[in-house]
Amino acid sequence: MRVIAVFFILLFFSLPTFALAQNPGEVEARRAQLQAELEKEEQAIAIQTALLAAKQKDTATVAGEVNLLKSQISQAQARIKAKKAAISGLQADIGKQQGKIETLAEKIKRQQSALSELIRHTRDLESLSFVEIMLSDGELTEVFSNVDSFTQVEEALHEAFKNMRSLQQQAHQEQLVLEEKKNAEIDAQEEIESQKKVIEKKESERSVVLKINQNQAAAYKQVLQERQKRAAQIRAALFALRDTAAIPFGKALEYATLASAKTGVRPALILAILTQESNLGQNQGSCLLSSLDTGDGVGKNTGTPFEKVMKAPRDTAPFRNITARLGLDWKMTPVSCPPGAKWTANRGYGGGMGPSQFIPSTWEIFKTRLGSLLNLPADSTNPWDPAHAFMATGIYMSDLGATSGSYTAERNAACKYYSGAACKVGRKPPNASYGDSVMAKAQDIQLNMIDPLQNN
Repeated sequence: MRVIAVFFILLFFSLPTFALAQNPGEVEARRAQLQAELEKEEQAIAIQTALLAAKQKDTATVAGEVNLLKSQISQAQARIKAKKAAISGLQADIGKQQGKIETLAEKIKRQQSALSELIRHTRDLESLSFVEIMLSDGELTEVFSNVDSFTQVEEALHEAFKNMRSLQQQAHQEQLVLEEKKNAEIDAQEEIESQKKVIEKKESERSVVLKINQNQAAAYKQVLQERQKRAAQIRAALFALRDTAAIPFGKALEYATLASAKTGVRPALILAILTQESNLGQNQGSCLLSSLDTGDGVGKNTGTPFEKVMKAPRDTAPFRNITARLGLDWKMTPVSCPPGAKWTANRGYGGGMGPSQFIPSTWEIFKTRLGSLLNLPADSTNPWDPAHAFMATGIYMSDLGATSGSYTAERNAACKYYSGAACKVGRKPPNASYGDSVMAKAQDIQLNMIDPLQNN
């Protein structure tokens, strides 16, 4: 009987995965329809982009300005339509992917049950010693039959575990695909919201220009002068940096644009990270290291004692080397204080340096690449130099996956920049607020500071 049981269990593992309760023809037809819609909208975007490029050359008149704004609005509207079409396709894919995962989960459940049965048979056979079998009333042939059954059950158990691992790997891969599609859906939705804000801003600008007719050249000239004045104010506005002097926004954008060209991370995101770090500096303050041996220090402005300002010797030794190379006094060079108001055993370390807030040991890892991109010797890279800090942030954010430009990838990279851990969309770990804040700042910087300077 045990041999028969083993046969049916092995047969069970060879059963095919249940097919999805969908008509393949209908699924493919729907997919083709959605793809055609998406291609149509992408063609519209290409047309609007070409028109926009042509109209940007003619903004010296009221009519030219109105046409430019209309083209910008049309381009944003075309992008929204394309993203809506993409979302429809993604939702169909997500439903199909969830069906695959549910089917795999059901098969894993069934195979777990079969595995339990195999293990029970193994224990039943193992519980009888060879002496007990020999002293039993059965014939010798039955003894060998039991031995054969035990071998078959062991072989079946080995095969079952192998199949189970394969199914679990399949389920894991299908889950990764599902998360990618969900992230793509979120990215598309965020792009829609972003383009809605662009339309709102451009409509407001258009309403102002439409109030000016061709006979009001003086009024239009005033509008242009106000725009130029606003651009000058943006360039001159001070961009706050952590543990170093603020710089004009125009210079900050120059540094961020260079870092973007070298690393592929968009300027607005680099600026947002450094703005966020500056804000954290206002909350957490700066500290001075007082002991290379213990890593303890004091508040820069208050003199309040702090433990765990820097981890010794992991960071204190490279910190001494960095400051020595730059001709700085390590006791008088500010670094970030440990997080939290009071010391606790589980609290993390401080020690972040300059605007980009790299800890000393990490800076030493990045200095060679940083020096190469800045055309400088690695040992001359300076964590407190804004140009170096911007490039360092770009390099690190690139390593963390921010180069795709998608909302989910940039947000996740921002969370990793802050804590080393991801903050996946749809979840709210402690570091998620950092990523959310960075993305909000990046959108504001792009829309209200970079775009006006670039006449976008």
